[in-house]
Formats: sequence, structure tokens, C-alpha cells
Amino acid sequence: MKTALIIGGGFAGCAAAHQLSFLDGWDVTLVEGSSQLGAGNRTHWYGGHPFTFGPRHFLTHDPSIYEFLNKYLPLRSVEDHVFLTYVERDQSFYNFPIHKDEIESMPDSEAINDELGRVTVEGVEGAKNFEEYWCASVGETLYDKFIKGYSKKMWAIDDNAQIDDFGWSPKGVTLKEGPRAAWDQAISCYPYSPEGYNPYFEIATEDVRNLRLNTMVTDYDIPNKTVAIDGESFQFDVIINTISPDILFDFCHGELPYMGRDIHNFILPQEEVFPEHVYFLYYANNESFTRLVEYKRFTGHKSPTTLIGMEVPSKNGRHYPMPFKSEYARAEKYFSEMPEGVFSIGRAGSYRYVVDIDDCIDQAMKTAENLK
Repeated sequence: MKTALIIGGGFAGCAAAHQLSFLDGWDVTLVEGSSQLGAGNRTHWYGGHPFTFGPRHFLTHDPSIYEFLNKYLPLRSVEDHVFLTYVERDQSFYNFPIHKDEIESMPDSEAINDELGRVTVEGVEGAKNFEEYWCASVGETLYDKFIKGYSKKMWAIDDNAQIDDFGWSPKGVTLKEGPRAAWDQAISCYPYSPEGYNPYFEIATEDVRNLRLNTMVTDYDIPNKTVAIDGESFQFDVIINTISPDILFDFCHGELPYMGRDIHNFILPQEEVFPEHVYFLYYANNESFTRLVEYKRFTGHKSPTTLIGMEVPSKNGRHYPMPFKSEYARAEKYFSEMPEGVFSIGRAGSYRYVVDIDDCIDQAMKTAENLK
């Protein structure tokens, strides 16, 4: 019997446990610091409404990942979603991604069209940072309206030129003219279950012999695949990590930076608030919050009232890896310390903002494939 330790019981950790259950001869221990599985993807209830820590719809371009999850957790389409951005200087809501056909309705359309007339492929491809990319793509006016203030408060930075990895931004598709793969051609869905993804977390871990909630690993000796749990030392054949990799090595290369979120939920006394098909409202101005979400658009919950979630960027929690190449390089130093048989997956474990639910499942599958 081979032994495996999974550190963290979020989506990546549960997906890893699920994949190991398909292999013969594995004794799995899963350690989770909180009292519940699922982390930010877990469904909670407020005012009789289901919600997650920020909107967590399932989005993928891989039909096989969709089919896998749908087999265990039936999913319904939410492909009709629309996003709006409020631009205070215009006192108007506009579609996001930016719709080219709305430019003529903007008070500064002449300047915008002039700037768009100077956009070149070479300029976009030559961008060295997030600000250069957006200005080269849509011009300074649209960048100022939609992107500049929003991104600065999202990442709590003074200058968007600090962001030197912008592969997660809608590169090459910043103006909407017909369907684009990054936004419009993905499979987008949400669980039918009123409990959201919670049933999957139970299914995924039902074969875990040693599931330890409210438990922290207190000491790590990763080169020897040995950890201390509740003061007792254990050695494993395999470790699958889903938490920030710097923790495993006592921050020896320095602490990896993250952004957190404060989520404020409130109930409003009517059945729906947002316009039809609108799931998100983004705010690109001086507000402290970045966006509002009407959860029932995802959950399909029926109620005479509605739940709105407000997201405020903060240092509360290590949720979103910072998109800086220097920090990716720091993370690589930690990955290089990991011996054979130690894997690091998930958003925190990979130290990549772009890792989502489908990526967690895919990474878990590939990890299990390596263990066959």
C-alpha cells in the first residue's frame, strides 16, 4: 500500500483525492485547516440564499473536463451571462468586454476613434506591461475608462506598469466584434444542486481513509516527504500540495505576495435587481469595491428577495497570486526544491492567477497519471 498526503481541501485537493481513488493501492490522507471542504468554492447560505466566496461558475474550453465533472455533478448552462461596467465620468453603464458598437454613444467617441485608428498589431505585440498592452490595443481613453482604475484597485498597486504578466488579460480580443474564444466560446455552467459544488467534494473524498478537518501541518520536511500533523511525524510516498508553496519551505526564498478579498453580502427586497442576463456589474472608478454579483443568476435560486455580493480587494487572505514575473521566478525556486513524488497544484499551489476549477481537475488528472 502506497501512501499519499494531500495538503488542502479546496477544489484542487478534492479533485486530487478523487483521481487517486481511481488508482489501486493508495492510502490517502487529506489535511484541511478549516472545518469544511471546498474553500472558496464551497456554498454557504445567507438570508435563505446560496452563495460562494465570490462567483464560482465553471468555465472551460475542454469538453472532456466538462463531461467528467458533469458525470458526478450535473451542470446547467449559464452561457447567457452579460457583464456591465459603470463609468462614472460618463454616468453610464457599458458592456464589458468593451463593445465596439457602443463607442459612438460615448461623449468622447471622436477621440476614441482617432486613437483606435492608430492601433497596430506591432504595437500590441510589443507591449511590455499591462498598461502598454491595453493602451496599444484600445487607446488611452478607453483604457482610462475601463481598465486603469479598476486594475489598480484590484491589485492594490499605484501603477499598472508594474504588472508584467498580462497573459490572463483578454489579449488580442479587447474590443468585441463577434465571438472570441477567450470570452464567448467557452463552456460556462453552474451546478443544478442548490448546494453548488458541495456534493462533489463529498463524492471526491468518500474513499479518503484519513480525512482530517480543522487540522494544520505544523512542520514540513519536504525533501524527505515528512510532515508533522498534530505533533506526530508522518512520512509519505507522495505529497500533493495545494497551498502556497512558500509555506512548505518556511519562506526560505521570501514570502509570495497575494491579494485577498472582503466579500459583503446583502439582501434586497425584490426578486431580481440586475437587468436580464446581467450577472456582474464592474466599477472602474474610485469606489473601494470592484464588482457586484447577483448570485441567483448563477445558482438559479428562487426567492422573492435577492442576494448581492460586493467584492472589496484587501489583504484578507492569500487568494490571488500577484501577476509579476519576479514573483513567478520566486515560486519556481520553491518548485525546484520539491523532489520526485511531490506535486503542487491548484491556484495557490501553482502560484498562477489563471488557474480555475477546470485547471484544478486537469492538474489532478495529470498528477494521477504520473502515479500509475
